[in-house]
Amino acid sequence: MTLTKADLIQDIAAAIGLNKREAAEMVEAFFEEIAGALVGRQEVKLSGFGSFELREKRARPGRNPKTGETALISARRVVVFHPSNKLKLAVAPGNRSSGATGTATAPTGATRSSLREIEEFM
Repeated sequence: MTLTKADLIQDIAAAIGLNKREAAEMVEAFFEEIAGALVGRQEVKLSGFGSFELREKRARPGRNPKTGETALISARRVVVFHPSNKLKLAVAPGNRSSGATGTATAPTGATRSSLREIEEFM
């Protein structure tokens, strides 16, 4: 399952006791701050979660796999995420609170207990 922005808004509203409009404003403001910092070429570090940074990619030759035709892939900037060690350990197999391992899917909505686990993680 995928956690969407709407799910995130709903979960935050339920966990903190905000209405959905306030939670939506908070989530939007959070994402805008991250995007604004990256546009301003700043690295974004979220303690206990990870960091986002911009990386410059040079132009390079490429190939269309369908036709085999060669083409030049233009230079561009990409956003790169580096998870923190805490996040890496939290998602590592065998470290889940449910005791499940492998590729089990998580429920879409966060519960209060899962939000507490995230708070403990942070």
